[in-house]
Amino acid sequence: MEQPAFASSEAICAAEREVTRGSFRASQSDPHLAPRQRLLGNATPLHSPTAATLAGPAADADGLHQEITEQLWRQGLAVVQLDQPLSPGRFMSIGYHLGTAIPETDPVVQPYVQDGVILNLRSRHAPTVAVSLQPFARNSLSLHSESSGAGASRQPRYIVLMCVNPGDETPHARTVLVPMREVARRLSPSTLELLSRTRYRDSPGAPTIARQMDGRWVFSFRDFLDQELWWKHDRPDTDPEAVNAALRELLTAMYAPEEASAVRWRRGLLVVIDNTYYFHGRTAGAGAPPRQQRHLQRLRIR
Repeated sequence: MEQPAFASSEAICAAEREVTRGSFRASQSDPHLAPRQRLLGNATPLHSPTAATLAGPAADADGLHQEITEQLWRQGLAVVQLDQPLSPGRFMSIGYHLGTAIPETDPVVQPYVQDGVILNLRSRHAPTVAVSLQPFARNSLSLHSESSGAGASRQPRYIVLMCVNPGDETPHARTVLVPMREVARRLSPSTLELLSRTRYRDSPGAPTIARQMDGRWVFSFRDFLDQELWWKHDRPDTDPEAVNAALRELLTAMYAPEEASAVRWRRGLLVVIDNTYYFHGRTAGAGAPPRQQRHLQRLRIR
């Protein structure tokens, strides 16, 4: 009778011996810290991506879906200015056009969830260290790919954002976009090789930090700021300091100001980000509480 397959403790221990484990924490001398502070602190001049304006018949469902599809095919990013925000049903139809909308299941964010999949992002909270609440606060958000600790099949392919009300923070709280292509171009071949064998240690299903997809480099990574990143590397003889140096090189490339652009939100502006083409983040909100809160809506599409 065939026995059920399982991994023995000896096999697991042997597999663990075949990897290098370590941790990374940014130090005060790291070269990405000053550019990051300027970028996320609204001190770096950034251009805005060009928006296609759709109004009247061109803004119907077919026209909008075609425009989004063509822009995503060209550049991994779609930016469309509509004359008014879409209704919830039409907004969700974009998700159905692109794939499957991912339900918002985090208990902390349920007060902001609409129709199970729309997350209402309102700048309601003062700056906070609570990660789940930071999208609703005036914090900056460090550059990241969405759900970088999840398995590749569970990560969203697209993030869809729509501005319902820009509030009083239009010069602040801009969505920052950095092309992964340009980040990879700044990295040495040896760094890309190291990152393609390194992943988050505590997220066994997550892909490697860098991987090849359709002939281009894709990253699953977020800037952990001053928190410690525990990693594992799939070769046992790799110097941990070499992996940490590769992570520093990656962060430096991510925050190179020449590569970044920023979305300045306007009512009716719709942005679709391909999570395999761009890192994204957010500059800091205004120091004082705004009189009128900004309101964006978000869909995550698999």
